[in-house]
Amino acid sequence: MAKPARRTRKKTAVSAGRSLDRFKAIRLLSLDVDGVLTDGGLYYADDGTVSRKFSVRDGVGIKRVLALGIAVAIVSAGTTQSIHHRARTLGVRHVMTGVENKRAAIEKLCRDLGCALAETAHVGDDLNDLPLLEAVGLPLSVADAVPEARAAARYVTRRRGGEGAVREICDLLAAARGGGKRAPRSGDG
Repeated sequence: MAKPARRTRKKTAVSAGRSLDRFKAIRLLSLDVDGVLTDGGLYYADDGTVSRKFSVRDGVGIKRVLALGIAVAIVSAGTTQSIHHRARTLGVRHVMTGVENKRAAIEKLCRDLGCALAETAHVGDDLNDLPLLEAVGLPLSVADAVPEARAAARYVTRRRGGEGAVREICDLLAAARGGGKRAPRSGDG
């Protein structure tokens, strides 16, 4: 007779409340792009130009954590200029595109910033994020990530990538630092 499947507790805000200490220790927030900052879709124009849709709410959250002194990095295998344009709009200074080994890229950035991987959170959604998710102090994933990324995460958002998942994480980081609900002062997200 087969054993019934073991139910595991979903890692969402319910369990995040108990582990806000992990969020409080974060000095660097690393973000994947496709599937995290976007919904994972790519829009191709007839001339071959590639476009992405980014969430304004995620942008407000990113500005909020930057204002709290948390460094933000964008790390992506993608190479289109839209990633750099979005980062510039938000004031994100650490942007790495065309990256095959995200773990090595973030390890180098940690050395440059003088912070440890244990003080780093990474939000990933796919297999190429696994080595970095397994290395950081706070591995995070979005609701619609592949099962392997969700399993590696300490916290899985309720929202999907590109639909407020990054904002959800930024709000937790702010709450852990006593950042309340204040919005950034200038510009859109």
